[in-house]
Amino acid sequence: MLEPMDSFFASRLSGYDEHMLRDIEGAAEFYPYTASLLPSGPNRRILDLGCGTGLELEYYFNTGGTAALTCIDLSREMLDVLVSKFPGKDIKTFHASYLDIPLGEDLYDAAISVESLHHFPEEIKQSFYRKLWRALRDKGIFVLTDYFAASEEEEIAMAEEALKLRAEQDIPAEALVHADTPFTVQHEISVLLESGFSRAGVLRSWGATSVILAEK
Repeated sequence: MLEPMDSFFASRLSGYDEHMLRDIEGAAEFYPYTASLLPSGPNRRILDLGCGTGLELEYYFNTGGTAALTCIDLSREMLDVLVSKFPGKDIKTFHASYLDIPLGEDLYDAAISVESLHHFPEEIKQSFYRKLWRALRDKGIFVLTDYFAASEEEEIAMAEEALKLRAEQDIPAEALVHADTPFTVQHEISVLLESGFSRAGVLRSWGATSVILAEK
């Protein structure tokens, strides 16, 4: 059964960090690597999309990161855990969908998303990436660490399965549910470029997870 996105993650809060680090290939390496790509400094601003409990931020702050963070997530429970982890840090949290909430313009030096954006179809991603592009400052970067399909055939099969489950359960297309519909890396990069980013490419990969760096 497909579950609403917010309740899916809220119900799995206990043991979530341990699960992510233990059960996803390369997680113990890609979380700190992702954090290492983020800028630091008192005047820098970072946007964390689908931040969850802030696993990537643990590595960022533990290595001396000092930027101001804006963190958005659908799960209030996960945001509460994130805030409790980092007392005294310059963090603003928003309990919302990053697809819907205004992001502003020319505000952030970097944006980051880890294991979150593989749930959405192309039309939603294009609209969101255009909004994200506007929110970044000149020469700003987007670090996307996510789960990707190994082939076009796998991408199509997973998208079709998600549509089938939605139809069987009478779930409208606009409802946010937890259904994995990853793109291939090549498809993801093409959508980023079509949305306005000047460059985008893969930096490193671990199994099904890759890190894409996109530049405004």
